[in-house]
Amino acid sequence: MIDAAGNPLAHVPGMPTVTVIGDGQLARMMQTEAIELGQSIRLLAASPDASAAQVAADVVYGDYTDLADLRRAVEGADAVTFDHEHVPTEHLRALIAEGVNVQPGPDALVNAQDKLVMRKRLREIGAPVPPFAAIESVEDAEAFFDAVDGAVCLKARRGGYDGHGVWFPADRAQLRTLVAELLAAGTPLMAEKKVALVRELSAMVARTPSGNVAAWPVVESVQTNGICTEAVSPAPGLSPELGQRARDLAVHVAEELGVTGVLAVELFEFADANGQPDIAVNELAMRPHNTGHWTQDGCVTSQFEQHLRAVLDYPLGSTAPTAPVTVMANVLGGDTDPDMPMGQRMAQVWQRFPHAKIHLYGKPWRAGRKIGHVNVSGDDDTRVRREANLAADYLVHGRWADGFIAA
Repeated sequence: MIDAAGNPLAHVPGMPTVTVIGDGQLARMMQTEAIELGQSIRLLAASPDASAAQVAADVVYGDYTDLADLRRAVEGADAVTFDHEHVPTEHLRALIAEGVNVQPGPDALVNAQDKLVMRKRLREIGAPVPPFAAIESVEDAEAFFDAVDGAVCLKARRGGYDGHGVWFPADRAQLRTLVAELLAAGTPLMAEKKVALVRELSAMVARTPSGNVAAWPVVESVQTNGICTEAVSPAPGLSPELGQRARDLAVHVAEELGVTGVLAVELFEFADANGQPDIAVNELAMRPHNTGHWTQDGCVTSQFEQHLRAVLDYPLGSTAPTAPVTVMANVLGGDTDPDMPMGQRMAQVWQRFPHAKIHLYGKPWRAGRKIGHVNVSGDDDTRVRREANLAADYLVHGRWADGFIAA
């Protein structure tokens, strides 16, 4: 029998309690940092085997779309935050009306829930975004197709992640068919102009309710089939001027949207009409983010500690790097799972790369699933990237991609 009431004895008297809505790896890694801060998060989880529920001491079981379950989870908490952005905003407004300290609040969070709302708000505050339009009919889609000379990226307004909910129709006929099918299925849509992408960047900041802000170095986010597979800090070859613009933009977005906690501003880097590097906002995430995992081992203050400090309105920690280069490589489940147990794979990685930091999420294998990541720091970006990716690949496949054979 699951005890749905949680464990109020899991918290030290006099220390703040933070409720985290969501039970994935982000909440799991928040719990790790909460322990070091003398705290323990309270978790609203769907099941005992969820990634964060495995390690949190105070777990309330329920559904984040059910207001009654949310009320049980937030009772007595000093702050309430999230490891995903999908909690209905009307529920959050109800909690705030009852005196609950929700960070970030629904007025900010809605911009990470609905891509069209986000695009409109970003345009209002002067943030650079690609041309976009709401798509409510096939005729809307065709008009946008003509306006951008066929360079259409079609997006589901809500719920897309890791490449899901994003389509690149090859021509007008495919666009018509795709839009008709999606609208008939009840999928709210928007479209934006496909940019001439050079690469993707991520500018991350943390902001407290009292308005203090700290920014991390801008990183390059390497995407494979719509999924982040690597984050490199600092972004290689990024000019100081463009890097400062990206950081300033992230701070501007956080302040104008009223974001509290960690904010990831995912950016497109592209060449402007004169061939000069430029940036535009792709997505927003109002929580710790995959592109910030490098901070666990390459920065004075990790994104997870910083998020907890921010939502409690504590002074923010230093975002100074602790190494010239840190690379995070995701561990994604392969097409098959090797016979070699994961513990043995980890041992083989450490035998070859004793400095590699492995972070696993307590998730069983599933093809394409994020089950962990590897951080490697050093002073040579080529070597660090190679080692991080070799280590992550070994954890996936149980053999060295470069043919290495241990002595």
